[in-house]
Amino acid sequence: MKDILNCAIVGCGVIAPSHAAGYLKQPGVRLRWACDLIESKARTLAQKFGIERVTTDYRVALDDPELHAISICTDHASHAEIAVAALEAGKHVLCEKALAATTEGLDRMMAAGDRHPDLVFSGVFQHRFDRIYQYVRELIREGAFGTLLTANLKVLCRRTDAYYEADEWRGTWAREGGSVMINQAIHFVDILQWITGGVSALSAAFANLTHGASIETEDTAVAVLKLRNGALGSIAATSSSHLDWDPSFYLYGSQGSLELRNGKLLRVSFADSALTRRVETELAGRMDDARNEAGKDYYGPSHPTQIADFVAAIREGRPPFVPARAARVAVDLVLSIYRAHREGGWVTLPPA
Repeated sequence: MKDILNCAIVGCGVIAPSHAAGYLKQPGVRLRWACDLIESKARTLAQKFGIERVTTDYRVALDDPELHAISICTDHASHAEIAVAALEAGKHVLCEKALAATTEGLDRMMAAGDRHPDLVFSGVFQHRFDRIYQYVRELIREGAFGTLLTANLKVLCRRTDAYYEADEWRGTWAREGGSVMINQAIHFVDILQWITGGVSALSAAFANLTHGASIETEDTAVAVLKLRNGALGSIAATSSSHLDWDPSFYLYGSQGSLELRNGKLLRVSFADSALTRRVETELAGRMDDARNEAGKDYYGPSHPTQIADFVAAIREGRPPFVPARAARVAVDLVLSIYRAHREGGWVTLPPA
């Protein structure tokens, strides 16, 4: 890899500044292209972050022989097309969640990645870099909870009708692939399955309770889970809450329990009091109060960390911390939630 790594941002909406700022933190990285169907959005991003070139057609950027990598920050339904084209053009790819809106799109992306194993292909799940979730995963893996009994996720957030109506792709099955579960909750759906070791089967239901004709998709959804480790779990998510952003995890085992809210410790208790004290101390040391510098606060501070890993993986010729196949797992889980509602029964998930 050359000393200078040239990157493009494809899709210049709300998440693009987090990517642009993350790249500019990395030595030897240059933002070469800003791409968006709406030229003014691309020019605004380019002006703010000193991006050299602007286009409304991502294929123009892919034809640039000096471009090395792209970040895909577009609507969900376009991810597969852009990622496949970029990989076939020999570019490294970092793709925002959800990796794709359909199973067919996911399959196409994985096949393209397999055809180009020399390229770095990563999916954005920045919360896997949050030290608190990494630590909780370690606790589960080392058996600190004894037999894990239940693992529950609750995601409350507020999305207004105006939010959905601002972009024509939002709240549609064809272009967003769903709503609250595939867009907002999926960050933490991924964390739940990642820290526990995965989901083997689920049943679910969803509804549009408050957004009327503004969306054709769900604003509220629940799922009951069978985890691969034998525990049971649940997911409840809604974009109809009066709370702006409120994700919570509740983990209960035969020897311990842990509750987190917004990435902060609510309660910890283990049968071994010394373990309780140790976990309290170590969790406190892993709390990160940093805020997202370029995007909304609730994005968290870890986009730059994932982008740093993506850049390092390219330079070092190694897999990224969140390879595309790993990022696919949460999407398969969410698509299974939609399927379980429609079919009215349990859905078995494929092995990760």
